Order: sequence, then structure tokens, then C-alpha cells
Amino acid sequence: MSLIKLGIPKGSLEQATIELFAQAGWRISSHSRNYYPDINDADIRCALIRAQEMAQYVERGTLDLGLTGLDWILESGADVAEICTLTYSKVSNQPSRWVLVVRQDSPIERVEDLDGKKIATELVGFTKGYLAERGISATVEFSWGATEAKVVEGLVDAVVEITETGSTIRAHGLRIVADLLVTETRLIANHAAMQDPARRAKIEQIALMLQAALRARHKVALKCNVPTECLDAVVALLPSLHAPTVSHLYDRQWLALETIVDAASVRDLIPKLRAAGAEGILEYQLTKMV
Repeated sequence: MSLIKLGIPKGSLEQATIELFAQAGWRISSHSRNYYPDINDADIRCALIRAQEMAQYVERGTLDLGLTGLDWILESGADVAEICTLTYSKVSNQPSRWVLVVRQDSPIERVEDLDGKKIATELVGFTKGYLAERGISATVEFSWGATEAKVVEGLVDAVVEITETGSTIRAHGLRIVADLLVTETRLIANHAAMQDPARRAKIEQIALMLQAALRARHKVALKCNVPTECLDAVVALLPSLHAPTVSHLYDRQWLALETIVDAASVRDLIPKLRAAGAEGILEYQLTKMV
């Protein structure tokens, strides 16, 4: 088959993306000053590309496949096939938000108050379109960086900036007026690549395994032994995809029970299982979940 040309987002998402691929089964090795990392798959060739440019290269066919944010797809206007959404980041594993930010003492209280104002952002095209749809006339200029500082220093009236938690914005004494866009990482493909059966199969394999790795991050497996008379009480405590797996031990008065639960629930669940009669409780991590 033809090689799949895969774009890895260079910058803040680079390491998180490499870690996700490793969990999915692909080991990507970056090299200093080298934009073409090695990967342990003879059918894939990797390139490090800025997320802002990824969709354009995928649209042209320079890349068959890439990962970038919905924000940069919308900003570029590129015509690409969106394969799946992948929610992961280096901070909170929550979707990022593009927000309208002003100084604490600003008279701007809502988006409509931007009429006649000056705004700085990296997301110029989207911001202009957002305002135009609402009949708001404002000057939107591109920011080359240090975007929040521009509103702090009064160089502009507002900025449109990306955030996950909003903590940095608040730490700078700024105020979020409104959320303009919620963005997540998308796996995108070139349309021609998706028409080729061999390349499409490889792209779908990559999508399946990345999604399986992400699902597994939020779940754990629990195993325990339960006396037969306590089974109903223990099972009542256990959420699962369908029902827990239950099998007899050599001692027929005991049962082995196994299930998948949300990782966040375990600290509260294990004491309840113990109180209900479960013993030998084990928790173990998952790497993939399909």
C-alpha cells in the first residue's frame, strides 16, 4: 500500500499526541531539529506541522492525515474529511475554549458592546465571521503572541484568546465576557486518501486505536472475590457497560467478579464493596477500550 503521510501537531500538543499514539500502539520518536519523527510502522511517515497549518496541508494532499483543532480547521476554511474527535491535552483533558477577554475595569459586558472597538487575536477569520453574523462592526487584528498583554496594556479593547480552565486569564486580572467557540482536536484526512481503499483502511485503524486509548484513560478494571450470599449486594454497587462478569471459584461458596468502572468513582466505590462483603479487591489500568 502507499505510505500514509501523518501530520503530528508541533508545539503544545506535540508531546500529548506522541503519548496518545504510544498508548494506541505506535511509538513515535522525535529528534532535535528534525521535522520527520520515526514511527514503528512501515506504512506511516510522520511530519511535525504547526496545528494552524495542518488543515491546509491535508487539503492539498501533502499530508493524508493529521491532528489539529476544530478552531484551525474553521480558520483555514480547508475542505477536509473529519474522521473523529479526540479530547486530550497537556493540561486538563477538557475541550479548549476561545473566549472574549477584557480588563476587569472595562465597560464591555457583552459581545454586542464590541461595536467600534479594536480586538486582537490569532483567530482572525473566525472572529470576524462571528461578529459579522451578529451585525457587530469592530476592528480585528492579528496577534503574533502575548495576546493577553495587549489588553492589559490597553493596546486593544479586547482579545479573543484560547483557554482550558481560565486560570491564567484570571491571574492576569482579566475578565471573560463570553465563550465564542469550544474546540477539540480532530483527526482529519484528505478526501482523495479516503477514496483509496488501502489508505482508508489504515486511516480507520488509526482512528479506532486512538479512540480506544482515550476511552481507556477514564476507566479502570476492578476484580474481587465475593461470597455467594453477598453477590446481589455487591453487584448492586457496580456500574458496568452491561453486567459484571461472574464466575465460580474452586470453593463453590465464592465467586470471582470483574467489571469496568469510571476511574473517578473508585475511591468511593472500593470501601463500599468491602463493606458489602467483597474481598481481594484489585484495581488495574486499561490501555485500550473498544
